[in-house]
Amino acid sequence: MSPRPPPTLEDSLREMFPEEWLRQTAKETGLIKRERKIDPVIIFWVLTLSFGVRLQRTLSSLKREYETESHKTISDSSWYYRFTPELVEFLHQCVIHGIEELAKEPGRKLSKKLENFQDIVIQDSTIVRLHSSLSDKFPAARARTVAAGVKVGVMVSAVANGPKTVALYSEKSAEIKTLKIGPWIKDRILLVDLGFYKTQMFARVEENGGYFVSRIKKNMDPVVVSIEEGMPKTKCKDFIGKPISECIKQLSGKDIDAVVKIAFKRREYKGKQKQDEMNVRLVAVYNDEDEKHHIYITNIQKEILNAKDIANLYGARWDIE
Repeated sequence: MSPRPPPTLEDSLREMFPEEWLRQTAKETGLIKRERKIDPVIIFWVLTLSFGVRLQRTLSSLKREYETESHKTISDSSWYYRFTPELVEFLHQCVIHGIEELAKEPGRKLSKKLENFQDIVIQDSTIVRLHSSLSDKFPAARARTVAAGVKVGVMVSAVANGPKTVALYSEKSAEIKTLKIGPWIKDRILLVDLGFYKTQMFARVEENGGYFVSRIKKNMDPVVVSIEEGMPKTKCKDFIGKPISECIKQLSGKDIDAVVKIAFKRREYKGKQKQDEMNVRLVAVYNDEDEKHHIYITNIQKEILNAKDIANLYGARWDIE
């Protein structure tokens, strides 16, 4: 038997967006109520492969392309009135579906030390500047003149080696608002920068069976519960109950692995906000180049990743940046 030829780009795209899925999504988003002259499958491919790759740039040229592909002549109104919010939602769902399908493809494998985790994910966002005529709908956060923009929140997966989710927010949205923690975080490590620093969020990650690594804010000085590594056991008890800054001063140049207590407020419920606290692992790794400690907090056990491993893991964020 002759070997099977490798799949073409067309094969891959049709597998990712099967006709049945496109028709069902068109109905769910309200794009198509009753299929008459406009076929949702054909309009999807015409918009994707004609406008999406800049072969056709006007609605009239896209209409002619649609007529060629469908072997039907349609009126201008049948075509122009199809460009509605329902079409936007349909294409939005197609983008989300495409990203999810890509994330399912075999990607990189985590190293042996991380083999017990499903994935490492990194959340970040960037501002995309829009035309000033859109300032009423998408106002810029900081601008002396009339300006518009959106915040694009992206979650990157180490295993998929690419975006896991992409979402748009108001430019004024706080970073933490772009990160929704739920059951999906189970057995995954979340790397976040200070824009996402919130103890309440760390607690939700842990409660959902996930893991986190973050730098610690400069104004944070949590109290030591125990010292795991970094000093003789006979001296460890001298630091219990003291701020971590005192430990760092007295152990200049040495790495410290400790458990600290952090107080925080739960989300407001029925007008009340409950005080709470949690113990987290704090790792302070001395950096010879900067001549200071780099401090991280995590809930990953030291038996799995030591202090230097935590610092190296967090350094993966810069690859994403």
